[in-house]
Amino acid sequence: MAGLFRAAAAAAWGQFPWRGYCSRGAQGKLSKDFVEALKAVVGCPHVSTAAAVLEQHGHDESMYRCCPPDAVVWPQNVEQVSQLAALCHREGVPIIPFGTGTGIEGGVCAVQGGVCINLTHMDRILELNTGDFSVVVEPGVTRKMLNTHLRDTGLWFPVDPGADASLCGMAATGASGTTTVRYGTMRENVLNLEVVLPDGQLLHTAGPGRHFRKSAAGYNLTGLFVGSEGTLGLITATTLRLHSVPEAIAAATCVFPSVQAAVDSTIHMLQAAVPVARIEFLDEITIDACNRYSNTNLTVAPTLFLEFHGSEQALGEQSQRAEEIVRCNGGSHFSWSKQQEQRSQLWAARHNALYAVLALRPGCKGCITDVCVPISRLPEILVQVKEDMKASGITGSVFGHVGDGNFHCILLVDPEDTEELCRIEAFVYQLGRRALALHGTCTGEHGIGLGKRRLLQEEVGPVGIETMRKLKATLDPRGLMNPGKVL
Repeated sequence: MAGLFRAAAAAAWGQFPWRGYCSRGAQGKLSKDFVEALKAVVGCPHVSTAAAVLEQHGHDESMYRCCPPDAVVWPQNVEQVSQLAALCHREGVPIIPFGTGTGIEGGVCAVQGGVCINLTHMDRILELNTGDFSVVVEPGVTRKMLNTHLRDTGLWFPVDPGADASLCGMAATGASGTTTVRYGTMRENVLNLEVVLPDGQLLHTAGPGRHFRKSAAGYNLTGLFVGSEGTLGLITATTLRLHSVPEAIAAATCVFPSVQAAVDSTIHMLQAAVPVARIEFLDEITIDACNRYSNTNLTVAPTLFLEFHGSEQALGEQSQRAEEIVRCNGGSHFSWSKQQEQRSQLWAARHNALYAVLALRPGCKGCITDVCVPISRLPEILVQVKEDMKASGITGSVFGHVGDGNFHCILLVDPEDTEELCRIEAFVYQLGRRALALHGTCTGEHGIGLGKRRLLQEEVGPVGIETMRKLKATLDPRGLMNPGKVL
């Protein structure tokens, strides 16, 4: 098995641009006149060509090497974004949208230089329609900011990727997270988008001001831009679907003798129509790391974190049915709590899993990848992934949103160890191909970015890729929007 990984590593070498520092974003690539034109649009304080600022905007939280832009601008409103896009379009200058920088597929790397448009200064909640369960927000509004604003309305926005990401950025990457099993992904919760196209034109994907729940009117332009990763335009506002705050919330944990038993329980709960709001799997390595990092006292074994939303009576029925299923699959230590403090501690530990695992090997970096498969194939791939990690000599953990077949691997790597980087790259590529072989996808929520373009080609096939290229060429004929990503 180790020989297979060495061969796969050799084949995958160079597929993922992780190593080193990308110096192509050298200062002075943009003319002085062009930089002055940027300042004329947004004002001098909102344009920077300082090396430290450029480097900050040339990477996200991924392993991909830093590729800084040539300038960073902070527009204050959609009119300025439109003017900036038109200016870059006329001069043939690439545009890289930037939100909170929490992506993990290299989506903000300026591989061809250009202008990074940081949208965080546009942070207004533009319109709240409580009767229609919708809200319109600008790109600088994050998930936590919105839910704080909604606190007294009885409504909330449930899509929770873990990071306090920009909501427009979440739309751009098609994000999802821990609550997807009940509330859906961004694709199901975005009703309309305001988009500045590459030439500066303004598009409302469902029509200006519209926030209906469904429509049969023409092509689904909103769906086209959700998950486009900044390659088709700049999202300057998103209209989101809101949900009622549950009457009661309860959380539970349960441990299992094996990965197979934990995932079997997940499948059986879904088959029994137990209405779980969150169902997260954490392997024994993740649990051990969380105990050390978050001061929890969980049993070190494959574990499910569960959360239920509903009435007090419904929660009791749900917990009883869930516990029965857990015990039928060999699970134990079923711990149940309605206390907000305990629930918050539990989900804080889950959201901090990345940092907890990184702390297991100080000085190393974390390569994070994800795939998604049909739920019936989840036990098979999770068991195989654990075996592959052992065979390849990789230190890492597995956890994820098993309620929808999506899971993540955190792989610890010494960035100075070329051989180890090679093995990590091979593992990531092989994991993507395993998911595809099981009729899944190479990424459930992280996106394609820089490193999964080859896997995307295998996933959708030549006709699918060619169709995407034609759409890209129609909307962005000069290829200026976030070049090098997705296609």
